[in-house]
Amino acid sequence: MRFAAIDVGSNASRLHIVEANEPGHLSPYRALRIPVRLGHSVFQTGRLDAETLEASVAAMRRFAATMEEARVERYRAVVTASARSAENADELIHRTRDEAGIRLDVVDGSEEARLVALAVSSKVPLAGHCLLADLGGGSFELSESDDSTRGFMVSLPIGTVRLLEAFLSGGEPVDPRQDRLVREYVDRLLAPHRRKLRRRPWDKVIGTGGNFVALAQLCPAAGDGPAIDLNAARALLAEMGPLSAAERALEWSLNEDRADVIVPALYTVVALGDLAGVSRMDAPGVGLKEGIVEELVEKHFRVWDYDAERDKLLAGALHLGRRYHFDERHGLAVADMACQLFDALTKLHHLGAEDRAILRLAAVLHDVGDFINPGSHHKHSQYIIENSELMGLPAAQRGLTAAVARYHRRALPSTRHAGFRSLSEEDRTRVKSLAAILRVADALDRGHLGKVDELTVRVKRSSVLLELSTDVDTALEEWTVGRKADLFEQVFQRTVRISLTPESTPPS
Repeated sequence: MRFAAIDVGSNASRLHIVEANEPGHLSPYRALRIPVRLGHSVFQTGRLDAETLEASVAAMRRFAATMEEARVERYRAVVTASARSAENADELIHRTRDEAGIRLDVVDGSEEARLVALAVSSKVPLAGHCLLADLGGGSFELSESDDSTRGFMVSLPIGTVRLLEAFLSGGEPVDPRQDRLVREYVDRLLAPHRRKLRRRPWDKVIGTGGNFVALAQLCPAAGDGPAIDLNAARALLAEMGPLSAAERALEWSLNEDRADVIVPALYTVVALGDLAGVSRMDAPGVGLKEGIVEELVEKHFRVWDYDAERDKLLAGALHLGRRYHFDERHGLAVADMACQLFDALTKLHHLGAEDRAILRLAAVLHDVGDFINPGSHHKHSQYIIENSELMGLPAAQRGLTAAVARYHRRALPSTRHAGFRSLSEEDRTRVKSLAAILRVADALDRGHLGKVDELTVRVKRSSVLLELSTDVDTALEEWTVGRKADLFEQVFQRTVRISLTPESTPPS
């Protein structure tokens, strides 16, 4: 079988096709790179210009034809920092779908970092304290791995094309003023993470992206595997900076679209090396696209660890909630009851595991907006979730999670709300179903006191019966369920009834 990854980056678009008949044994089948520099217009104007859009869609048509010829069975196509920054990113996504038949996912920095870590771990053992650094045209992702557990993760606007467009004159030599500006910019963005980067010595710093591969060839370090010698990289920056891109291409046999961005890459690599206190960076030659196919293959052959994935998402949600001092016990209690309702209603909502995961995260974080303003906390919860990176949760799913959390109280989902109106019909239906469940689950812990010891859900012809096991008075919770069951009854066409199990009925 053949699997494919498409990475639409700020400097180029790449197609990576592999062959696999079992997990763990992937063989390269076809690779194609088309140098469409999306970041050129985005980082200057905030928009994708017509010429760049046309070139990018043409590249996608070529990728689609190549995948069809190769008989690819499963693929995933992603677009990174360039589309995240573009006001008209939707035009690229819609045209790619309509004209090339390819669905593009816009991924954020945390999803990039997760996929890169997956690719690296398939090739290099992540033993000890490791720093993963993924340098693209529009962003720079740093993430920590400590014996297979994940620590801090940050996405910084330090891409090579971004630096080139903002501070350097295209392929012209770097003058002293530009040199100072680039160094100050990179240092300023890395400075807030100085303590984390120097907290403990790194056993390995592993760099991914095309520039790391190129620098490992230009500044090879001694030892096993391809790596960058940081002292040699500093010397190379001093040599390359005063030359034009054409002169660099001739001197070091570089492609035209590599010769201009290699200098911004050197500034970034040297600055990170200085801050992390290392003299060597490994460059295993894998990246986002390799992580995509690894995941596709493991999921296809059903060896993907969904439980571990869910646990990481939950850990990320709890970390986010604690930053805003949320009521953790309440969030977890509501999430547990929401999932029980979801499982009991499967034949009514026809939703899947991804939707259950969205509901769980929305339930955990539904009150996180209390930190800003309790009176309208549902709206603030939506904003916080939408604008926070959760490792392993793509931007589209994060948006749905935020929408579900927003509708746990007050107004029902409506196209009068811009966020809900922007969703597809399918996603509106998903949000309404999940929000309906969340409203009832939240009502069952109205007092944040964990009164319900056990919940049993019985789906009947015209009603859904909630049997509560408790030894305390639940009058407030029962009243709140009655107030908040309107969306549930609208969506599932069943009334909600509550009964207390006989053995646990509180004394009068």
